[in-house]
Amino acid sequence: MTVYRFTCVICPLSCSVEVEVEDEGGRVKDIRGFSCPRGKEWALKEALSPRRVVMTVVRVRGGEEPVVSVKTDSPIPKDRIRELMSYLATLEVKAPISVGQVLVDRPLGLETRVVATRSVRR
Repeated sequence: MTVYRFTCVICPLSCSVEVEVEDEGGRVKDIRGFSCPRGKEWALKEALSPRRVVMTVVRVRGGEEPVVSVKTDSPIPKDRIRELMSYLATLEVKAPISVGQVLVDRPLGLETRVVATRSVRR
């Protein structure tokens, strides 16, 4: 049995939530400490399949800035972050770039897009 302990980030109550998961099969045995259904749902997802939005920079060719800040437009599996970061470290995009511009659609087959979070002029 594995017990995951979290401080919920869904609301200002910051509940201390515990999720017990069976080691074989990954079935949730018990969850306790949450105050609302949203906190319960968040803790279950965090224990069974944690996901994160990734923010970094990508090199820019021909721009007034050498890099542009980017982020994924949806969370990706936590265990794929290192792979995505390695891929983005090799990427170079051409200026001009507009804030919100999709720079990569479905990188590495992930269900997300990498978008610019600022503009870069030539």
